Order: sequence, then C-alpha cells, then structure tokens
Amino acid sequence: KAKALIAEFKSGLERHITWEEEILFPLFETRTGMYNTGPTAVMRLEHRQIRSLLEKILQGAMSDNMNTQEFENELLRVLTAHNQKEESILYPWIDASVTEKERRDSFERMKSLR
Repeated sequence: KAKALIAEFKSGLERHITWEEEILFPLFETRTGMYNTGPTAVMRLEHRQIRSLLEKILQGAMSDNMNTQEFENELLRVLTAHNQKEESILYPWIDASVTEKERRDSFERMKSLR
C-alpha cells in the first residue's frame, strides 16, 4: 500500500510543480522581468531537489527498501522553505497583480494540463 501512496503523492506534487513552472512562474516573470533571478529561480531549483528526493523515496519503496528517512527529512525541509516562498511571495503577488480573466485563464490551463 505504501508504494501506491508514495506514487500518488509524487504524481500530485509533480502536477503542482508543472502548474507553477508552466503557468504561474511565466506570469510572474513576464510582469516583473525577473527570469533568472528572484523567487521563481530559487523555486525552480527547489523543484529539481523535490523531484530528485521524490524519485529516491519512490525507488526505495519499489525495491522494498523503506529506509528512506534521510530523503523524507530532506524533502520536508525543502518543501517547508518552498511553501513559505509560495505563500508569502508568489501567491500574494498573483492575487494582487493579475486580472480576473488572467486568473480564470490560468485555472483553465491548469485543468487542461496532465
């Protein structure tokens, strides 16, 4: 059961990352001019770390090696810092800066992405 739950968690988190990188980050970067610097650059680096850690945890589970506590602790550390940036920088900026049409369009794009 753990294997299925880990795979589902990984899939959901990767979908969230895709929404950010393909929809939200470009909106922020286009408006602010911050492409290779600033919060989205840091969050992209964190996304790479998150994906790597998720893969290590999943591989451990798939090989019946549930000794992944080190990776799980690191994932929690990275996610905590990442979520803080989302909640204090990215999401408030989007809420304050985009039009209602842009918001609706963004949600529609999120629904259409796999």
